[in-house]
Amino acid sequence: MRKNVMERVIDKQFMPMALVLKSFKEDVRNAPHKTLTVCVEREEGYNYIYKLDIFKDNDVRNYEVAERIVKTLIWLVGGFRVYVAGDAYIAGRLKDDYRKGGAREFDADFMAKVYEAPFEIIECGTSGIPALKESSFNIGGHFEGCRIGFDAGGSDRKVSAVKDGEVLYSEEVLWLPKVNEDPQYHYDEIYSAFKTAADKLPRVDAIGVSSAGIYVNNKIMAASLFVKVPDDKFESQVKNMYIDIASRFGDVPLAVANDGDVTALAGAMELNDTKVLGIAMGTSEAAGYINAGGGINGWLNELGFVPICFNRECVDDWSGDGGVGSRYLCQEGVIHLAELTGHKFTEDTPAKKLKAVQKMMEDGDERVKDIYRNMGEYLGYAIAYYTEFYDIKHILLLGRVTSGEGGNILMDTAKKIVREEFGLNINITMPDESNRRLGQSIVAASLPQLK
Repeated sequence: MRKNVMERVIDKQFMPMALVLKSFKEDVRNAPHKTLTVCVEREEGYNYIYKLDIFKDNDVRNYEVAERIVKTLIWLVGGFRVYVAGDAYIAGRLKDDYRKGGAREFDADFMAKVYEAPFEIIECGTSGIPALKESSFNIGGHFEGCRIGFDAGGSDRKVSAVKDGEVLYSEEVLWLPKVNEDPQYHYDEIYSAFKTAADKLPRVDAIGVSSAGIYVNNKIMAASLFVKVPDDKFESQVKNMYIDIASRFGDVPLAVANDGDVTALAGAMELNDTKVLGIAMGTSEAAGYINAGGGINGWLNELGFVPICFNRECVDDWSGDGGVGSRYLCQEGVIHLAELTGHKFTEDTPAKKLKAVQKMMEDGDERVKDIYRNMGEYLGYAIAYYTEFYDIKHILLLGRVTSGEGGNILMDTAKKIVREEFGLNINITMPDESNRRLGQSIVAASLPQLK
């Protein structure tokens, strides 16, 4: 496998999925091979079909790569049913991994909860693969009237008051949703943000929310923001939280969307174009995609749980899997790299640790530049891997990790890898400094249509 092209690398253990897959395909092409077909199915029969040539014999690399691809698909596209055709051994191993007590039990349970259906792996012949069924629908872009836009991140919450497209007020407040068990904490914080914005407007006509997690009809189906809340309290006090809080501001339209989709919408609006993958690098990695038709596909786009590193030494605390985006393309990645350089943090939260690194950059500490170059490596190789599944013309970067000069170094490094290593013509860009941090709350305000 080819090594990273960048000269200065802190994380020597990083093994990009993009290079692993590229090397695998090259080796398979020059050997006897067959085709593995994977179909991931979600609600109403919508699905995504992926085909991969694999070694004809039972080469160990077949399952190693196929397992990471299936993991990618269920978090990128979403689904509760996976059809596997072309290799009985791979299908059997996947069934074992995704069973109760298996290595991927977390993933199976999560998908079952989201789609309210048992998760299953189905071995079949090629004729048993369902016909392709895709979806697409438009979101956002409405700015008439007086609107509240709210963005719920894992370390900070942002809110904006917007009147006829003009931003009257925005604020960013640190909060700790992931360590609080009491849903009243979350309720009070969200209500406080809504109230602050409402006080800056003559009236409230609509409320839009960008929030990490999965949402159906404005209900919270799953979200890491509430990871400490017990299941019984989640059902009774969390699932309808945004609906309940919004009702306190009158009978106004409410629209709650995944923060990744809002990121992509922000990119499409700023660029006035389509085929936009938005990536927000903050507490975790959030992503969304605006397709060629200017809509969204209804995919999960939970890239924080998609493996971008074949090496699994860096393990995600929530899912228990290694090599996924939530350990690299977010503040945790910056912190990890700083610690690898020998830096000792005195700060007590990840958000404060990131701010400390950014302050070091402002103070001219040359060592920090290497941290952001390495972050750019993570991102560049991740983008190359994402192109295996998305048709990407633009990448829009947002989130607190991209703030300051470090964000520019990160972006420039990613551009170099994407262009020179993979020959990809992708426009990678960032909005202005303010919108890198607050853009999602402003765009969120545009989500609901007025009655």
